[in-house]
Amino acid sequence: MPAVKTTPSYQEELRELAGQLGQALPEKQFAIFNNDAKQLAQRYTQPLKLKEGDQAIDFSLTNAKNETIKLSDLLAKGPFVLTFYRGAWCPYCNLQLRQYQQILPQIKEQGGNLIAVSPQTPDSSLDMAEKNSLQFEVLSDPGNAVARKYTTVFKNGDAPLQAMADLGYDFDRFYSDDTRELPVPATFVITREGIIAYAFTGGGDYRLRAEPRDLLKALKA
Repeated sequence: MPAVKTTPSYQEELRELAGQLGQALPEKQFAIFNNDAKQLAQRYTQPLKLKEGDQAIDFSLTNAKNETIKLSDLLAKGPFVLTFYRGAWCPYCNLQLRQYQQILPQIKEQGGNLIAVSPQTPDSSLDMAEKNSLQFEVLSDPGNAVARKYTTVFKNGDAPLQAMADLGYDFDRFYSDDTRELPVPATFVITREGIIAYAFTGGGDYRLRAEPRDLLKALKA
Protein backbone atom coordinates (compact mmCIF):
# COMPACT_ATOMS: atom_id res chain seq x y z
CA MET A 1 0.00 0.00 0.00
CA PRO A 2 1.60 3.34 -1.03
CA ALA A 3 2.49 5.80 1.70
CA VAL A 4 0.10 8.70 2.19
CA LYS A 5 1.70 11.94 1.03
CA THR A 6 1.59 14.70 3.60
CA THR A 7 1.71 18.36 2.64
CA PRO A 8 3.77 20.51 5.02
CA SER A 9 2.17 23.51 6.70
CA TYR A 10 4.19 26.70 6.43
CA GLN A 11 2.37 28.35 9.33
CA GLU A 12 3.02 25.43 11.66
CA GLU A 13 6.71 25.25 10.83
CA LEU A 14 6.95 29.05 10.97
CA ARG A 15 5.87 28.96 14.60
CA GLU A 16 8.54 26.34 15.31
CA LEU A 17 11.16 28.41 13.47
CA ALA A 18 10.23 31.56 15.40
CA GLY A 19 10.72 29.68 18.66
CA GLN A 20 14.08 28.36 17.53
CA LEU A 21 15.28 31.78 16.41
CA GLY A 22 14.09 33.33 19.66
CA GLN A 23 16.28 30.91 21.57
CA ALA A 24 19.28 30.96 19.22
CA LEU A 25 19.60 34.69 18.53
CA PRO A 26 20.53 37.42 21.02
CA GLU A 27 17.42 39.23 22.19
CA LYS A 28 18.54 42.55 20.68
CA GLN A 29 19.09 41.20 17.16
CA PHE A 30 15.93 39.09 17.23
CA ALA A 31 13.90 42.19 18.17
CA ILE A 32 15.51 44.21 15.37
CA PHE A 33 14.58 41.62 12.76
CA ASN A 34 11.00 41.33 13.99
CA ASN A 35 10.60 45.09 14.10
CA ASP A 36 11.97 45.33 10.56
CA ALA A 37 9.37 42.83 9.33
CA LYS A 38 6.57 44.75 11.04
CA GLN A 39 7.69 48.07 9.56
CA LEU A 40 7.94 46.59 6.08
CA ALA A 41 4.46 45.10 6.49
CA GLN A 42 3.09 48.59 7.11
CA ARG A 43 5.03 50.10 4.22
CA TYR A 44 4.31 47.50 1.53
CA THR A 45 0.71 46.35 1.77
CA GLN A 46 0.14 45.71 -1.95
CA PRO A 47 3.55 45.01 -3.48
CA LEU A 48 2.54 42.77 -6.40
CA LYS A 49 3.05 44.17 -9.89
CA LEU A 50 1.30 41.21 -11.56
CA LYS A 51 -1.85 39.55 -10.27
CA GLU A 52 -4.17 36.66 -11.08
CA GLY A 53 -5.36 36.82 -14.68
CA ASP A 54 -2.35 38.84 -15.88
CA GLN A 55 0.02 37.62 -18.55
CA ALA A 56 3.35 36.53 -17.11
CA ILE A 57 6.39 38.45 -18.36
CA ASP A 58 8.97 36.27 -20.07
CA PHE A 59 12.59 36.37 -18.91
CA SER A 60 15.97 34.68 -19.21
CA LEU A 61 18.12 34.20 -16.10
CA THR A 62 21.18 32.23 -15.09
CA ASN A 63 20.85 29.16 -12.88
CA ALA A 64 23.23 27.89 -10.21
CA LYS A 65 25.33 26.19 -12.92
CA ASN A 66 25.61 29.37 -15.01
CA GLU A 67 23.18 28.01 -17.60
CA THR A 68 20.60 30.34 -19.17
CA ILE A 69 17.01 29.42 -18.35
CA LYS A 70 14.09 31.03 -20.22
CA LEU A 71 10.62 31.05 -18.69
CA SER A 72 8.82 30.52 -22.01
CA ASP A 73 10.91 27.41 -22.71
CA LEU A 74 9.91 25.97 -19.35
CA LEU A 75 6.23 26.84 -19.80
CA ALA A 76 6.22 24.94 -23.09
CA LYS A 77 6.57 21.83 -20.93
CA GLY A 78 3.78 22.68 -18.49
CA PRO A 79 2.63 25.04 -15.73
CA PHE A 80 5.06 26.49 -13.23
CA VAL A 81 5.40 27.73 -9.69
CA LEU A 82 7.57 30.86 -9.66
CA THR A 83 8.76 32.24 -6.34
CA PHE A 84 10.91 35.28 -5.53
CA TYR A 85 12.95 35.08 -2.32
CA ARG A 86 15.58 37.15 -0.52
CA GLY A 87 18.66 35.01 -0.08
CA ALA A 88 20.42 32.03 1.46
CA TRP A 89 20.96 33.93 4.72
CA CYS A 90 17.19 34.30 5.30
CA PRO A 91 15.81 31.53 7.56
CA TYR A 92 12.28 32.07 6.25
CA CYS A 93 13.47 31.60 2.66
CA ASN A 94 15.22 28.38 3.65
CA LEU A 95 12.07 27.09 5.33
CA GLN A 96 9.93 28.00 2.33
CA LEU A 97 12.19 26.39 -0.26
CA ARG A 98 12.68 23.22 1.82
CA GLN A 99 8.91 22.82 1.98
CA TYR A 100 8.55 23.42 -1.74
CA GLN A 101 11.17 20.74 -2.32
CA GLN A 102 9.02 18.38 -0.22
CA ILE A 103 6.03 18.89 -2.51
CA LEU A 104 8.04 18.90 -5.75
CA PRO A 105 6.97 15.30 -6.56
CA GLN A 106 3.32 16.33 -6.16
CA ILE A 107 3.90 19.39 -8.35
CA LYS A 108 5.41 17.19 -11.06
CA GLU A 109 2.57 14.68 -10.77
CA GLN A 110 0.28 17.50 -11.89
CA GLY A 111 2.55 18.25 -14.85
CA GLY A 112 4.11 21.29 -13.22
CA ASN A 113 7.55 22.40 -12.11
CA LEU A 114 9.16 25.03 -9.91
CA ILE A 115 11.70 27.83 -10.17
CA ALA A 116 12.98 30.11 -7.41
CA VAL A 117 14.52 33.51 -8.13
CA SER A 118 16.68 35.82 -6.01
CA PRO A 119 19.21 38.60 -6.64
CA GLN A 120 22.00 36.36 -5.32
CA THR A 121 25.06 35.42 -7.39
CA PRO A 122 25.05 31.97 -9.05
CA ASP A 123 27.58 30.76 -6.45
CA SER A 124 25.29 31.81 -3.61
CA SER A 125 22.34 30.19 -5.39
CA LEU A 126 24.35 26.99 -5.74
CA ASP A 127 25.12 27.03 -2.02
CA MET A 128 21.42 27.51 -1.34
CA ALA A 129 20.46 24.60 -3.57
CA GLU A 130 23.06 22.26 -2.10
CA LYS A 131 22.32 23.17 1.52
CA ASN A 132 18.61 22.46 1.08
CA SER A 133 19.00 19.57 -1.42
CA LEU A 134 16.88 21.47 -3.93
CA GLN A 135 16.05 19.66 -7.16
CA PHE A 136 14.47 22.60 -8.95
CA GLU A 137 15.98 25.58 -10.73
CA VAL A 138 17.36 28.35 -8.49
CA LEU A 139 17.96 31.40 -10.68
CA SER A 140 20.02 34.54 -10.19
CA ASP A 141 18.37 37.90 -10.92
CA PRO A 142 21.15 40.53 -10.73
CA GLY A 143 19.81 43.91 -9.71
CA ASN A 144 16.31 42.40 -9.32
CA ALA A 145 15.61 43.16 -12.98
CA VAL A 146 12.94 40.46 -13.25
CA ALA A 147 11.65 40.80 -9.69
CA ARG A 148 10.72 44.44 -10.38
CA LYS A 149 8.24 43.25 -13.01
CA TYR A 150 6.48 40.87 -10.61
CA THR A 151 6.82 42.39 -7.14
CA THR A 152 8.19 45.42 -5.29
CA VAL A 153 11.93 45.85 -4.71
CA PHE A 154 13.24 47.82 -1.74
CA LYS A 155 16.54 48.68 -0.09
CA ASN A 156 17.35 46.63 2.99
CA GLY A 157 17.48 48.81 6.11
CA ASP A 158 20.56 49.81 8.07
CA ALA A 159 19.30 48.28 11.32
CA PRO A 160 18.83 44.70 10.05
CA LEU A 161 22.06 44.92 8.07
CA GLN A 162 23.96 45.93 11.20
CA ALA A 163 22.24 43.18 13.17
CA MET A 164 23.37 40.67 10.54
CA ALA A 165 26.91 42.02 10.71
CA ASP A 166 26.88 41.71 14.51
CA LEU A 167 25.95 38.05 14.04
CA GLY A 168 28.84 37.51 11.64
CA TYR A 169 26.91 37.62 8.34
CA ASP A 170 28.37 39.61 5.45
CA PHE A 171 25.22 40.53 3.53
CA ASP A 172 27.07 41.94 0.53
CA ARG A 173 28.99 38.75 -0.23
CA PHE A 174 25.79 37.08 -1.42
CA TYR A 175 25.24 39.65 -4.20
CA SER A 176 27.06 41.05 -7.20
CA ASP A 177 26.21 44.70 -6.50
CA ASP A 178 26.13 47.02 -3.50
CA THR A 179 22.56 48.29 -3.85
CA ARG A 180 21.39 46.08 -0.94
CA GLU A 181 18.03 45.81 -2.65
CA LEU A 182 15.71 42.87 -2.04
CA PRO A 183 12.41 41.70 -3.53
CA VAL A 184 9.27 41.55 -1.42
CA PRO A 185 8.77 37.75 -1.40
CA ALA A 186 6.06 36.63 -3.81
CA THR A 187 4.90 33.35 -5.31
CA PHE A 188 2.97 32.74 -8.54
CA VAL A 189 1.43 29.77 -10.33
CA ILE A 190 1.62 30.30 -14.09
CA THR A 191 -0.38 28.25 -16.58
CA ARG A 192 1.12 26.69 -19.66
CA GLU A 193 -0.42 29.57 -21.63
CA GLY A 194 1.52 32.05 -19.51
CA ILE A 195 -1.43 33.31 -17.46
CA ILE A 196 -1.00 33.89 -13.73
CA ALA A 197 -3.50 31.59 -12.02
CA TYR A 198 -2.36 32.25 -8.45
CA ALA A 199 -0.44 35.11 -6.86
CA PHE A 200 0.56 35.38 -3.21
CA THR A 201 2.53 37.77 -1.07
CA GLY A 202 2.56 38.36 2.66
CA GLY A 203 3.24 42.00 1.87
CA GLY A 204 6.36 43.50 3.34
CA ASP A 205 6.33 40.97 6.20
CA TYR A 206 8.89 38.60 4.72
CA ARG A 207 8.11 35.99 7.38
CA LEU A 208 4.88 35.14 5.54
CA ARG A 209 5.03 32.82 2.52
CA ALA A 210 2.60 30.90 0.31
CA GLU A 211 1.31 27.65 1.76
CA PRO A 212 2.37 24.52 -0.15
CA ARG A 213 -1.21 23.21 -0.15
CA ASP A 214 -2.37 26.40 -1.93
CA LEU A 215 0.19 25.93 -4.69
CA LEU A 216 -0.95 22.35 -5.26
CA LYS A 217 -4.58 23.46 -5.27
CA ALA A 218 -3.85 26.16 -7.85
CA LEU A 219 -1.96 23.73 -10.07
CA LYS A 220 -4.80 21.23 -9.89
CA ALA A 221 -7.35 23.88 -10.80
